[in-house]
Amino acid sequence: MTETLTSLIALSPLDGRYRKDVARLTAFFSEAALFRYRVRVEIEYLIFLARSPRVGFVPAFTVQQQGSLRALYRQFSDDDALAIAGWDRRVNHDVKAVEYWLREQLSALQLDAWLEALHFGLTSEDVNNLAYGLLLREARDLELLPILGTMLARLHELSETEAQSVMLGRTHGQPATPTTMGKEMAVFARRLQRATDDLAHVALTGKLNGATGTFAAHVAAVPDVDWITFSSAFVRSLDLVPVLLTTQVEPHDSLALLCDSLKRLNTILLDLCQDCWRYISDGYLVQSLREDEVGSSTMPHKVNPIDFENGEGNLGLAIALLEFFSRKLPVSRLQRDLSNSTVLRNVGMAFGYSLLAYQRTLRGLNKIAVNRQQLRAEVEAHPEVLAEAIQTILRRTGYAEPYEVLKKLTRGQKITMADIHLFVEKLAVNEEIKAELLALTPGGYIGCAPDLARWRERSLF
Repeated sequence: MTETLTSLIALSPLDGRYRKDVARLTAFFSEAALFRYRVRVEIEYLIFLARSPRVGFVPAFTVQQQGSLRALYRQFSDDDALAIAGWDRRVNHDVKAVEYWLREQLSALQLDAWLEALHFGLTSEDVNNLAYGLLLREARDLELLPILGTMLARLHELSETEAQSVMLGRTHGQPATPTTMGKEMAVFARRLQRATDDLAHVALTGKLNGATGTFAAHVAAVPDVDWITFSSAFVRSLDLVPVLLTTQVEPHDSLALLCDSLKRLNTILLDLCQDCWRYISDGYLVQSLREDEVGSSTMPHKVNPIDFENGEGNLGLAIALLEFFSRKLPVSRLQRDLSNSTVLRNVGMAFGYSLLAYQRTLRGLNKIAVNRQQLRAEVEAHPEVLAEAIQTILRRTGYAEPYEVLKKLTRGQKITMADIHLFVEKLAVNEEIKAELLALTPGGYIGCAPDLARWRERSLF
């Protein structure tokens, strides 16, 4: 079967149409990758046992032997994954398959003296939870955070270059106090930065404490070791935070926190995609053209905002999965059930839809330019937005019920600047106040928007 045909008959679009966009995530979430991470945990645990003198029965490794062992996961190949998969088919247990394959490798390295120390005292969940902790942290740090950083940089660029680009605000879809395109992009930049920081700082946890979380097998075999301290030190050696009080299952609370953080971040980006879609629809943003791209199968003029639409759709898929994961994975009946095991295998789907959405959203952001002329024309076409400014200034002077007066003038009415100037001339206020009111313009009524758009250079946060 050709590679092209394989992509055409793939069950998931992540493995078909979009595979080229997310293929690098297979280094973290594929079955082969999970085998590799399990091998890594088993090898590091064996080396850690050998370094602990009180364990006693595990001989120390030379530096060269440690290097040879670590090469088993650092140079893990497709053939290695296939060999473990062969063991899995034979014994119908994927973690035990890793152990049997590793026994073969140790014998090939003439390390038979360590065979029975391999997987010593461990339950499958000890290996699995640590493997997932490692792969999730590295997928986040190596794949998601870099593209989010690039997206942040683009939003900062738009914020600063469009800081003065006056734009009609809309609340409830209706004309409202003007803002600037830069300030509106800055809102998303700041929100995304907070969410990205939160995502980056989720500390993933891990446990190594046996079949029901009591270290029973470890203590029975080697009672003189402080296994609680040993476990904590080993989990920390993997740059994970140790959890000591568990059932057989690591509770996945930190994984739920990661999912919740990613879900919140994706919700912010979904909001961005929808707003950019509307700005394109209103002519505020224009998209660069690709000569060979088709916008519609029947309407030749169309330039559709497909990147933001694709981003929105895939963000929605990711959010749905992440929300399910954060509800499901922390729940396990009594000391252990397997319902979360099959669910956990799908966590890469949420990362895949997220990464795909980030790529499309970033592509959309890189294709847009601001139509400043259209922005200003629309603002100037709605002088009624000055009603807020006028009634607020009149409040300052003590003018009676200015809100009601401006409401009568403007609400539901199509008025012009001439109407506003005539209204101001008839006000019972002094000439200085009239001059202040007559100086107001829709395009100038933007308050601190330019400064807010440049929040980074002004160190506002």
